[in-house]
Amino acid sequence: MALDNPAFSRNSAFSAQGGVAAAQDISAQQLQEMYNQPATPPAGETMSVETTVQKSAVSFGLLLVGAALGWVTTESMPFLWIGAGLVGFVLALVNIFKKEPSPALILAYAGVQGVFVGGISAWYEMTYGGGIVAQAVIATLVVVGVTLALFASGKIRASKKATKIFLIAMVGYAVFSLVNLGLILFGVTDDPWGLRGAEIMGIPFGLILGVLVVIMAAYSLVLDFDFIQQGVRNRAPKKYEWSGVFGIMVTVIWLYLEILRMLAIARD
Repeated sequence: MALDNPAFSRNSAFSAQGGVAAAQDISAQQLQEMYNQPATPPAGETMSVETTVQKSAVSFGLLLVGAALGWVTTESMPFLWIGAGLVGFVLALVNIFKKEPSPALILAYAGVQGVFVGGISAWYEMTYGGGIVAQAVIATLVVVGVTLALFASGKIRASKKATKIFLIAMVGYAVFSLVNLGLILFGVTDDPWGLRGAEIMGIPFGLILGVLVVIMAAYSLVLDFDFIQQGVRNRAPKKYEWSGVFGIMVTVIWLYLEILRMLAIARD
């Protein structure tokens, strides 16, 4: 406060009238600052790790139910999981650009994306041999578990510099994926993996790129965990727990599909 400043107490030349006026100005400024401060939600209405974990369990449970449906209908109803992939992509964009999290839309994304994940997993299993899905699931759980353990122990943290590098890498990867998809669709390359199938010193480029993408996905998990931690620490409203859940779900699905593709390229 300005009244606690030593310079204020030393300035004894102020007249009584001037001092009263200054005090009135300071009080008005303090009241305005208090008015501008955001209201802190009461206890029980702020983010917590426990309830975020509970909502994550519900979301991933719904994802597994959808995955089971997509798995059993892969051959009989292939259009179901392919259509679910398109709908899931649209729901992901809606949730990303929505100003406030919507539990209904996030749960809808979990269910629909689960159908797609189950369908494409069954397709990989039939095309590239049994056991590939189990390997991808185990590898995904290992990456998530190790990342969470390192974050909880304080060994890794999100930083501004690393986040900038991550965002640049994400844009580059997105551009590459679109170009590669275009080359495959328009028949520019005969390789079913496109540029990913090109070899560098006998190693498919898709495997090299896949390792980098897994590292990117792991850092994305760090950002998701950091968002939840900062939200709990700053007593953010409880509704933003759903934002943390959505972020983790998107990252884990991305990680799993990338590992699945790496295993398929290695087997091809």
